[in-house]
Parts: sequence; C-alpha cells; structure tokens
Amino acid sequence: MDTTRNPARLTARRVGVLMLSAFLLYGIGSMLATSAGATATAATAGDASLPLIAGAVMMLLNSAAVIAIGVLMLPILRPRTPVIAVGYLTTRIFEGVVLAIGVISLLTLSATAVAGNFLAYNVAMAGLGIGSLFFCVALFRSRLVPRFLAVWGFVGYASFALGCILELLGFAGAGLVSTVPGGLFELFFAVWLIAKGFAPAAITAPPAPVALRTFASQS
Repeated sequence: MDTTRNPARLTARRVGVLMLSAFLLYGIGSMLATSAGATATAATAGDASLPLIAGAVMMLLNSAAVIAIGVLMLPILRPRTPVIAVGYLTTRIFEGVVLAIGVISLLTLSATAVAGNFLAYNVAMAGLGIGSLFFCVALFRSRLVPRFLAVWGFVGYASFALGCILELLGFAGAGLVSTVPGGLFELFFAVWLIAKGFAPAAITAPPAPVALRTFASQS
C-alpha cells in the first residue's frame, strides 16, 4: 500500500516503530545507566562515564519517542474523541518528562541517584497506565483496531498502574510483575500497527457527535 496516499497508514507505522524503539531504548539504556550509576561515585565517575552517558542518552531518546507517540496519535483520535486525544498526549508528555527527571537523577551520581530514577520510573508508569485506560476506551469505541486489542490494553494498563502504585507504597516486585500484560500488549500493538495499521472503515467514519466526545458520555 502506498503510504503517501494514506497518511493514517503512515502514522500507524510510525507509532508502531516508535513504540518498539521506546521499549528497546529504555530497556537497554536503563540497564546501562543504572548499573553504572549504582557503582559510580564522584571519584570514580570517569570509569563509569561511557556506559552511564550512553544509557542516559538512550533513556532520553525514549522520552522523546513516547512524547512523539502522543503527538502522532492526536490527529487520529481528535475527530473521534477530542478530550481523550488531548488527555493521551498529556499522558505521554507526563511520562516522557518524569522519566527524563529520573535520568537527570542518575547523572548526579549521588547516593540517592538510582532510588530517584526508580521513583521517577514508577510515577511515570503509573501515570501512563491510568492515562492509557482512556486511550483504550477510545480504541474500543472507534474500532481503530480490533476490539480484543483494546480490551487487552485496558487490562494491561490497569495492571501496570496498580503494580507501580503498589511499588511506590513499598510492595517490592509488584511493578515488575504487573508489566507483563501491559508490556506484551504494547509490543503486539506496535507490530499490529506496523503490519496492519488502523482499520480503514474507522478512519473514514464520520466524526463522533459532540455528545460522545468525553469518556463520561461514552460510558
């Protein structure tokens, strides 16, 4: 299919690629930066500088990628659910900014650097999980993708948000376990968007009436 004649198809591919890229960037970057930051001090910063900086750059690129996802999805969602479209963009900006704050914490090489990044990560992911529940409602209502994906995403993000909140409350390991359904959804969703894109019928459908433009009225 010629994506130059189908901008929605091109957007879907870009969102899918960004989701996969974000997954790899943060995963690899976090391993590099946190391992280097955990062992480094101001006196040994030179030895740890290369993996720490490389990891930090990858994590910051992840922040840019997740914000770009929200920007790209805005024109897709806005004709159908304007409030949710703006809310999803806000969610992705919140995620990207808070994760970037965690990266800055790692670069300080202070005694609380890794703990600060851990806090930022869980706050960002809790926000992403909660905000993305509305995103999944929009996907379900609009039929942009098969409804089983929207339901899977809703369950996955709800689990993700709950796990990160429990982690913040001191339940160690809850956040890691809760990432499985949400993480698998984002990977599958990304591949789906690259391979299949958004449903053509949903893209060409007329905009939703004003009465259906908020999550509350849709409920």
